[in-house]
Amino acid sequence: MKLHCEVEVVSRHLPALGLRNRGKGVRAVLSLCQQAPKSQPRPRSRDQRGGASPACLLVSTMKDRHGTRYEQLKENIEQFFTKFVEEGKATVRLKEPPVDICLSKANSSSLKSFLSALRLVHRGCDVETPLSPLEPVKTSEFEKFKTKMVITSKKDYPLSKNFPYYLEHLQASYCGLVRVDMRMLCLKNLKKLDLSHNHIKKLPATIGDLIHLQELNLNDNHLESFTVALCQSTLQKSLRSLDLSKNKIKALPVQFCQLWELTDLKLDDNELIRLPFKIGQLTNLRFLSAARNKLPFLPCEFKNLSLEYLDLYGNTFEQPEVLPVIMLQTPLTLLESSARTILYNRIPYGSHIIPFHLCQDLDTAKTCVCGRFCLNCFIQGTTTMNLHSVAHTVVLVDNMGGTEAPVLSYFCSLSCYVNSCDMFK
Repeated sequence: MKLHCEVEVVSRHLPALGLRNRGKGVRAVLSLCQQAPKSQPRPRSRDQRGGASPACLLVSTMKDRHGTRYEQLKENIEQFFTKFVEEGKATVRLKEPPVDICLSKANSSSLKSFLSALRLVHRGCDVETPLSPLEPVKTSEFEKFKTKMVITSKKDYPLSKNFPYYLEHLQASYCGLVRVDMRMLCLKNLKKLDLSHNHIKKLPATIGDLIHLQELNLNDNHLESFTVALCQSTLQKSLRSLDLSKNKIKALPVQFCQLWELTDLKLDDNELIRLPFKIGQLTNLRFLSAARNKLPFLPCEFKNLSLEYLDLYGNTFEQPEVLPVIMLQTPLTLLESSARTILYNRIPYGSHIIPFHLCQDLDTAKTCVCGRFCLNCFIQGTTTMNLHSVAHTVVLVDNMGGTEAPVLSYFCSLSCYVNSCDMFK
């Protein structure tokens, strides 16, 4: 019986010197082995007659495949610490030598099974699972500790075996995938996932369960949307780089701007007709590329970005309208007045408090240049903006050397519009 995890053996005889944290664990294979017989057979004790065969614990590493052996487990185990077993962590305390065998980064279910067997040995009971032979661990066993895997063809794609559990970087490109392999979603340590150059049409919401995912590359697939569920998942706190280039996306949801940690965003060669109008909330965004789309204008909050690199080449930007679109109402409707009050005072709301369609209205409320909000009562106007005002490096937007693009602005009242009329000169 074997367990793959990280192991640190801590001697209790060494002074702690006030250190609260232990050192770094080492990738290892723990084996529960049949204890080797002594050269001179000993008489069996009363506890051993008809009972379990003696077992030992073997801790093997890549540098020491023969491993370190801990024997007489029945009498030698002093205590188990299993408070964090669901996180893949546990500690086995031995009497002789006086050490703590600290386990981490283990598969929680495998860890539970291994500890159950170890407890049976400690009690002198038979273990139902066959014990491992007492021999050096094969080098292939340590393949399961791989943290990076690159697959670039169909013939190399693993169909009959799982991905290594400890993967942090997985690339599966040119594999003809039409959906995300659910086995990938079990890789809880994954930081970088590259599924570029496939035929994926839809993303499962469970990608949001990859709590450490920092980079997601979906370049050159058949995606038509990026779901709200992903925008509201744990990716809000982890995702830093997202590549959605060469897909068929026409629009991104308003909730996309809740991916607060994004620094790099690639949207080239899609069918985008607009960017999320709250894109200014992506305060960490530094690299934005949305070339060769169908953008007629940029949202007002685009002016709030602070980029290092911006590429909007090849979009179908329209000339600013001379006359504004006026949709003012006097007096304000009850819906408009209530919505403005809720948003201005930052009153919490949700579908458990008000109807879902009202939540959608509030989520899509427009922001006036004065900072207030408006729902259906506003003045809409367009003006041009020099893109160098939001980005250090700007790719020309057309073959004429232009660096200006139209920006859509909203005004909550006539006075706001008049005060900002110089924008339209």
